[in-house]
Amino acid sequence: MLAGLKINWWKVVLLAFVGLIVALGLYLGTRFLTDRPVEYDNIEQHFKYGSLGGERNLGIPYWLWKAVPELCPDLLPNRGPDDIGLESIGMVYEPGRDLPVGVSMRRHLGIDRVFMNCAVCHSSTVRDSEQGEPRLILGMPANRFRLMEFEKTFFSCMSRHDFNSSNLIPLVDSMGAELDLIDRYLVYPIAIWMTRERLSLLETRLGFFKHQPEWGPGRVDTFNAAKAIFNWDWSKTAAGEMIGTADFPSVWNQGKRKVRDDGMAMELHWDGNNDAVEERNLSAAFGAGATPTNIDHGALARIEDWLLTLPAPPYPYAINRELAAQGKALYLDYCAGCHGQSGSDFSGSRVGHVEPIEHIGTDRWRLDSYTAELARNQATLYATDEQYRFKRFHKTQGYANMPLDGIWLRSPFLHNGSVPTLRDLLEPASGRPAFFYRGNDIYDRDKLGFVSNQPTAYGRPLFGFDVSVDGNGNQGHEGARYGTELSAQQKDAIVEYLKTF
Repeated sequence: MLAGLKINWWKVVLLAFVGLIVALGLYLGTRFLTDRPVEYDNIEQHFKYGSLGGERNLGIPYWLWKAVPELCPDLLPNRGPDDIGLESIGMVYEPGRDLPVGVSMRRHLGIDRVFMNCAVCHSSTVRDSEQGEPRLILGMPANRFRLMEFEKTFFSCMSRHDFNSSNLIPLVDSMGAELDLIDRYLVYPIAIWMTRERLSLLETRLGFFKHQPEWGPGRVDTFNAAKAIFNWDWSKTAAGEMIGTADFPSVWNQGKRKVRDDGMAMELHWDGNNDAVEERNLSAAFGAGATPTNIDHGALARIEDWLLTLPAPPYPYAINRELAAQGKALYLDYCAGCHGQSGSDFSGSRVGHVEPIEHIGTDRWRLDSYTAELARNQATLYATDEQYRFKRFHKTQGYANMPLDGIWLRSPFLHNGSVPTLRDLLEPASGRPAFFYRGNDIYDRDKLGFVSNQPTAYGRPLFGFDVSVDGNGNQGHEGARYGTELSAQQKDAIVEYLKTF
């Protein structure tokens, strides 16, 4: 019976061709339309390595991230022979991890991309001594991370003539990439070109860099970076608005930062320019590349919920309880009204209020860099989404009084990190160090802060901080009302009490 059948070979060929096209389409769709982050059930792992969506827009292909320190070692002059990746600029690597804390990965448009998340700015390490093992602490300021150096390294490396497929593909091969044919001849050549173009555009938008002194570790200019979102014309920006460098903050106990004593919302950020914790977090996510078009709101919500009750870790060293009791009485007289009764009780008549600049007297560069014009522009973000639209940004005329939970981990002090220890802060500006070193993680138990008189750590030079540089002033928060006229013994007692926070 089959012998009598007549086969239409044209139909067979056509069906085979259609099947091949469908199969190819399914393969390409699966490969290039996948949008899948590396996910973590454990909330601490999610905080350290989970994606907020920034890889979709600013993500650097994984193997290009790995290649930069090898291709451009001259841009990392302090990198030691045994350093992993970007350790030399203060990124923290846990054992067995090839990406640092604060860097996440997402499979997007056919390639693994990496970018930063919250933990890169809000986690760091503490050591008891030069020989001590570093302990990773989540939620504290990233006092070792040199963000400006990180950005300049990537901008400079990716703009060089040798940042091309001919050099990079053999390099990542030697690093174990095992690229397939599509990656080798299509995906990575295009990714290299696109990454160069995107970072070149970003560098142009971040034009304020050219007008600023080096930030050093643990610092960022949050709101001049925010202006880049609106393609700010830096040539028309007043000189007094060009420097807004400030320290990374801690992020513990966010639930307690929602309401102050008078029932109103606590004013947040260094200058109190927003009084909604949710908006503060959503705006901070811009620093992780999470913009309205690509943010993963669910991933951010997990972190927000966790931070509502995440406590600051207790001071781990011995406390002189008798001296601390003496210090408590002094603290309640001089400090509690602005900074809360203790590390867990944030009540106080001025806690969460903005202190006028003429009263506090601290360096005003950060205050002046945030403008009413920027606040108006920020109100246009998420403009079509009432749930997330920014409604609470506003210009202030001073700096906000903050609770002091975990204060032992939050040095250097003042908004710009210009005073190395709490004991130094209790001196008038004339008695505070005019030059010190930032970026150490060895703890100074006497002065309450990190060791600041040693020029090296981990065999690498630390950043020399000069308070005479614009934006680095260490004046203010001084005089009788701030305790700087107390006796040395009384100041020591206050410091001892602050160890209990």
